[in-house]
Amino acid sequence: MILQGQDWLDAAATRRVMAALEAAGGPDCARFVGGCVRNALVGQPVDDVDIATTLTPEQTDQAIRAAGLKAVPTGLAHGTVTAIADHRPFEITTLRRDVATDGRNATVAFTDDWAEDAARRDFRLNALYADAEGRVLDPTGEGVADALAGRIVFVGDPGARIREDYLRILRFFRFFAWYGRGEPDPAGLAACADLASGMTRLSAERVSKELMKLLAAPDPGPALAAMDAAGVLGRILPEGELTPAFAAMVWLSDDPVLRLMVLTPADAAVAVAASRRLRLPNRIRDRLAAAAGVEVDPSMTAAQVRAAVYRHGAQAVVDALLRRSAERPDEAPALDGLRDIAEAWAPPRLPVGGRDLARLGVPPGPETGRLLKAFEADWIAADFPVDGHAGRLEALVRERRG
Repeated sequence: MILQGQDWLDAAATRRVMAALEAAGGPDCARFVGGCVRNALVGQPVDDVDIATTLTPEQTDQAIRAAGLKAVPTGLAHGTVTAIADHRPFEITTLRRDVATDGRNATVAFTDDWAEDAARRDFRLNALYADAEGRVLDPTGEGVADALAGRIVFVGDPGARIREDYLRILRFFRFFAWYGRGEPDPAGLAACADLASGMTRLSAERVSKELMKLLAAPDPGPALAAMDAAGVLGRILPEGELTPAFAAMVWLSDDPVLRLMVLTPADAAVAVAASRRLRLPNRIRDRLAAAAGVEVDPSMTAAQVRAAVYRHGAQAVVDALLRRSAERPDEAPALDGLRDIAEAWAPPRLPVGGRDLARLGVPPGPETGRLLKAFEADWIAADFPVDGHAGRLEALVRERRG
């Protein structure tokens, strides 16, 4: 099988990198590997071009530099050098075999045996290679068939592959979400369920990264259902619950944060606790918590929506409205209109400040803050009028002086 119509394969930058490697090690020393080959086979976009080589990391570095390209030693201990050609990175890794594994990290030795390199990879559809002309090589004999059929099958014994790196449990479900069709591979699913307790060895950052990638799939529902049934979802997200609202959110938005949001209760404290446990980025933690603190319903007036946006921010209000739409689809048409208001409106700045109060004889201090807060509350309740501020401020001062 030959890959056809692949811009990345024919690009000048790709050709320069492959030519540099072949000049040092011969025509069979370098092959494209993994995701770029898999995605080309199944018609999905290719974002990263990875290359495997029989050259040692030092030889790779020298070959790239000899060709006038930039070489970055991004992971020499694991055999990886990144070549930069025409501002595009190519990750080049020496063929490897595992010497020792602990379920989280591996000690590797370099090899020139393509079959050994394929045997240490996670799934058969990821153990695919292609030469510089696009001819596909399939050492396991099943990788091409798996990719075309949507099967996610471990290379060799599933349990052995998982014990090498327990993150492969989450990768099994993530790849099923993106590339799988039908039912998950029974042997792989059983191994994931049996060995799920081993995920406690993983860092929270690795777990959350896989979870967010899974949630970004076009339809992560079947994969999450399989995770739930296998007891994996509950281990990484004990607050999580698959409900009809999750399926609704999948069709409402492809945003993985919104999908995570609807998996968990609308409770800011729960959102913060889960985010901290998973070491999610602060921006995601804050977004989950902010949306949980906004109460919305389809009876809201435009003025009430604007008030909520002013107090909580447009993102939080839009997120809360989308969550409500997922939880109560019958309300979605009305909520859509409210979301349009929230997205289109730009909150104005408070039109008065301490200087305005000083001109009215109010000295700086706590009273200034109280008066500004009272003015702001009235201004919001009146739907942000653009004039009449001086009169209202004077009235507030008179009321306080009684």
